Amino acid sequence: MPKLPKGFRAHVASIGIKDTSDDFVVVASDTPATAVGVFTKSRFAGCSVSLSRQALVDNQLSAIAVISKNANVATGPEGDSNAREVVSEVARVLDVADSSVAIASTGVIGRHYPMEKVRSHLSTMRSPFVGQDAGEVATAIMTTDTHPKTASATVGSTCIVGVAKGVGMIEPDMATLLTFFFTDAELGFGDLDPIFRRVMDGTFNAVSIDTDTSTSDTAIIMANGRGGPVDHVAFESALREVALALTKMVALDGEGAQTLIEVRVDTARDDAQAKRVAKSIVNSPLVKTSVHGADPNWGRVAMAIGKCSEDFDIDQDVVVIRYGDVEAYPRLLSDEDLARLSHYLESEEVLIHVSLGIGDGCFTAYGCDLTDGYIRINADYTT
Repeated sequence: MPKLPKGFRAHVASIGIKDTSDDFVVVASDTPATAVGVFTKSRFAGCSVSLSRQALVDNQLSAIAVISKNANVATGPEGDSNAREVVSEVARVLDVADSSVAIASTGVIGRHYPMEKVRSHLSTMRSPFVGQDAGEVATAIMTTDTHPKTASATVGSTCIVGVAKGVGMIEPDMATLLTFFFTDAELGFGDLDPIFRRVMDGTFNAVSIDTDTSTSDTAIIMANGRGGPVDHVAFESALREVALALTKMVALDGEGAQTLIEVRVDTARDDAQAKRVAKSIVNSPLVKTSVHGADPNWGRVAMAIGKCSEDFDIDQDVVVIRYGDVEAYPRLLSDEDLARLSHYLESEEVLIHVSLGIGDGCFTAYGCDLTDGYIRINADYTT
């Protein structure tokens, strides 16, 4: 697992939110870091989201605190007060202003933090922190994830390290789930903000597991400058590499998932149309189940394209549908072709490639198959 970049340290612990696994983490920078965040647009957004939005008003952060296995959403004034108390105590330990600490929570909705356990742990927390293992950070933010998700890249003498969690309730309307990026590169807000948003749009905003947008989605990047300046083009490319790796991990680790589905749509009128079509395909339960069953039923992809009924310039006579490098439509498939497709669909990763034949727009979406495991996990989630 990668280590955190220069100037970042972590505190990871189990405070007994749900079980004995690690469920609390603080990642702190030893100097104030330029920070950008994007959050859920849900009308049931948690108080952690509201507090973090406030903390980012001045585009700087000293730390991010995360509590997992409890979303602290729809918990009213008491829930808000509890989140503020966590922020305040973390700020006290770090000797920074409350407004420089962001907070994120993930887990069951409608339950208060077990504040006696939280307070007991916070009273023993001391700085400076010593943790450097990004894998421990990624593990502590997990809920139903089957493994920690980390990725890293270097840019000159600096590095970027990303962590993420998320396997269900994922149809992003911002960046998605919980994902945090830490870099020692030196970038001002005016440069970091557009870079981060462009990268998120093409990676985390392109992933969907089950069409459900979380109440707690939070994505934050912190750049503390300890490694010096970087070429902005190279930095954006490296950040995209890290974010895309995490995006694919999230998609492949979707609750009950066995197959990563990549849907690539090109020759659309524009990128927006390509995204609509790609999302329609990757979100279709019928497409997902056909992939899970290795059933080469390309008609389900055609159906999902056709659902974009207000895109009047989509013409079925010029659309091309491929699985991997095998054209499934408009040519008629032989028994041998169908056997090849069925074998291909047994792969861990499946590409569905659709060309609309209209313009030069393109977009790639990421998702997973739909299995009985997804139903079982979510049917039993709170019990």
